[in-house]
Amino acid sequence: MTKFGKENNMRKLYEKKEILFAVLWIVAYCVVLGTIRGNFGDESIYMLIALIVFTAGIIAFVKINHLEEKYGLDRWPKNMKKYLFFIPMWILATGNIWDGFGPSYQGTSLVFAAISMILVGFVEEMIFRGFLFRAMLSKDKAAVAIIVSAVTFGIGHIVNLFTGQASFETVIQIIFAISWGFILTMVCYKGVSIIPCIIAHSMIDVLSLFGADNEIVDWIYIGTTIVVAIVYCTYLGKMKNEK
Repeated sequence: MTKFGKENNMRKLYEKKEILFAVLWIVAYCVVLGTIRGNFGDESIYMLIALIVFTAGIIAFVKINHLEEKYGLDRWPKNMKKYLFFIPMWILATGNIWDGFGPSYQGTSLVFAAISMILVGFVEEMIFRGFLFRAMLSKDKAAVAIIVSAVTFGIGHIVNLFTGQASFETVIQIIFAISWGFILTMVCYKGVSIIPCIIAHSMIDVLSLFGADNEIVDWIYIGTTIVVAIVYCTYLGKMKNEK
């Protein structure tokens, strides 16, 4: 099949079954990245190449079909003050270094891992807050779309079980990710822009490579995230949407 034929098929699927289109992106991402991460790690060139392919595919699809406005890639929220200048989100995004610095990798491996984590922020925001959330938002009530996007994002971290991570740690990570999912989805929904979410998500993932390992601080970070998610999302929920 030609490149044009593949693009045409993607467009047809997107137009007829937009939610399925989003789900297939999520499944493909979880399977491919979960397999590569489990076998080679975040610092591998294979991880970086796979993320570059996903990133290029998403950008190409959005550009070709002129979907920048729909997915909030063409703007920044107009009134930062309304969102408390995103201070709650920015502070939480630094949580992985609250227990100090302790790089997970060195040299080239650290560079590969850092670039990969930046791309993870973009790809995951586009498939969860972009494709899935916007698809559901056009068909269901906002509350349903927000909940599904946030919970699906959290559950997506179950792939860590296949990378050797303990089941208890994975459950905690899922709860943590769901909390973040609500914050990011609410910011994206109210501000009609996905850009702040991409930046925050990339910060979280990149800083995870540089943080030391302190169990007490990690629990404080998780607890703080859950509390802030509840308070901040309640606040955002009372705001009018930007247009």
